[in-house]
Amino acid sequence: MASNMASSNLGTAQAPTTRTTLMWRTGLFACVAAAAATTAVAAVAKGAGVSLEIDGEPIPLLGFTQLTLLFSAIGVLLAVALRRWAASPKRLFLGITLGLTALSFVPDLLVSAELSTRLTLMATHLVAALIVIPLVAGRLPVRTR
Repeated sequence: MASNMASSNLGTAQAPTTRTTLMWRTGLFACVAAAAATTAVAAVAKGAGVSLEIDGEPIPLLGFTQLTLLFSAIGVLLAVALRRWAASPKRLFLGITLGLTALSFVPDLLVSAELSTRLTLMATHLVAALIVIPLVAGRLPVRTR
């Protein structure tokens, strides 16, 4: 009986660790996949003749990779925090990230660049969101309390 209790306690103690590991693994995959996809979108656009310049300054392809990794990682950190402290982490994560995705288009609309450049920038935001948000949200519970 004592061994049954020990094993059941072990199983309970490992569940949050397993969920956390799965979240980080999924988050890492989402970040890398989104960074690769946005870089590919930018490279294809550049290859098709889109000027990836803002105010005459070129946007390096690696810039797409780096910024996608950074902001996707922030999204994963947000998900981890919401899973820990929010009553409805999935719903809140989806609301926040969809709102932030919409807000991310504002600078693209205001920047001094060709229309094709602006559309490419918005496309990269949308591609990253379409990869990261569903993958990370899929690891969040609907309710924690």
